[in-house]
Amino acid sequence: MLIAPVRLASPEGRTLLAKLEDRFQLADPRCREAVTAIIDRIRREGDAALLDCIRRFDAPALTIDRLRVSAAEVEAAAGQVDAEFREALTKASDRIRTFHEREREESWIVTREDGTITGRLVQPVAAAGLYVPGGKGGSTPLVSSVLMNGIPAAIAGVERRVMMTPPDAEGRVHPALLVAASEVGITEIYKAGSAWAIAALAYGTESVPRVDVVVGPGNQYVAEAKRQVSGRVRIDMIAGPSEVLIVADEASRPELIAADMLAQAEHDPQALAMLVTTSSDLAGKVNGELARQLAALSRREIARTSLAERGVILIAASVAEAIETANRLAAEHLELMLTRPFDWLPKVRHAGAIFLGEHTPESAGDYIAGPNHVLPTMGTARFSSALGVETFIKKSSLICYSREALAADAAHIRRLADLEGLTAHARSVSIRVEPK
Repeated sequence: MLIAPVRLASPEGRTLLAKLEDRFQLADPRCREAVTAIIDRIRREGDAALLDCIRRFDAPALTIDRLRVSAAEVEAAAGQVDAEFREALTKASDRIRTFHEREREESWIVTREDGTITGRLVQPVAAAGLYVPGGKGGSTPLVSSVLMNGIPAAIAGVERRVMMTPPDAEGRVHPALLVAASEVGITEIYKAGSAWAIAALAYGTESVPRVDVVVGPGNQYVAEAKRQVSGRVRIDMIAGPSEVLIVADEASRPELIAADMLAQAEHDPQALAMLVTTSSDLAGKVNGELARQLAALSRREIARTSLAERGVILIAASVAEAIETANRLAAEHLELMLTRPFDWLPKVRHAGAIFLGEHTPESAGDYIAGPNHVLPTMGTARFSSALGVETFIKKSSLICYSREALAADAAHIRRLADLEGLTAHARSVSIRVEPK
């Protein structure tokens, strides 16, 4: 049995649930120190440090004149992908764009009877850095990350969208990534990965002008670099290992549950696949399906490690208890594999994305359904949301008083300012409204 089921009501179950609730973690000290050193080098040495890191870890012969992907490379990539890929890419782009178009925010103004004008000005940031992981040395291009990062930024109106992705050993970027970038209008692409790419985006170098927002998934070095530059730039989130939580009743199909747990587990040995079910019989059948389906996977050893070391199956007394457990865990992906999932949806308070019914695998959301797949992990769905158009906009308050309106509010402003001991604040009002 890959995953031993545990009853929620047992002491072991309560201990496990408490541990899962407290799963937020930062990078280990060695990673934090290494990232700090890398960022410091990029700040001090610019291109020289950036190129040194790229040569040491990715492309030994890359030169600075090849750091930015050329128009010729993009043009060549167009002839290196097949029609089936283009069809899937177009379909995914259209779905993601249609979904995110509804996230647009408008500026607004309110005028009071005394003539005072207040409002909010909504504007895009000037530049966004979009990080796309290399994927096994460039052999498994994460095309979906290009779309999920690039399309919301475009809808927000960001003029300069900069894609960073690590090159292969020969200094090339996978053609599928370049075609995907072209699909969403990204023309500024640099061949750099890991913490040095994030540092270059945040601080700039001679060749890479800095940006205002940095988004995108990555390993612990990428996540830690984003954490360390947060404040200088906005980041989407500090992401941990990917995770799924499936809530299932006795009518659920064990083969579907196992397939979705395996889809999560194959990401990474640290990926977290969780099941909360009302049926101990189903839990046993799911274990059987996990063992059976593992054999057919190309990444079966990764998935096996993930399930054996991190997998969770909890037995709940009722669907209500299972849903409440899901709320406590606030998972990145929540699947409601229940007989009547929409009946339970109003009870869900915390989840990055919610998948309803047995015909809705998480992989549909990863690629083509439309909602963004960059989601909060490690329980942060309690207060965080998916990446979206709002990630790339900023809001300025608008205030305009007439002399008469300020005179009407003056006593209140002065009273509050005096209470706080800020006499200059009070005087800045008085000087405008008192007779000369």
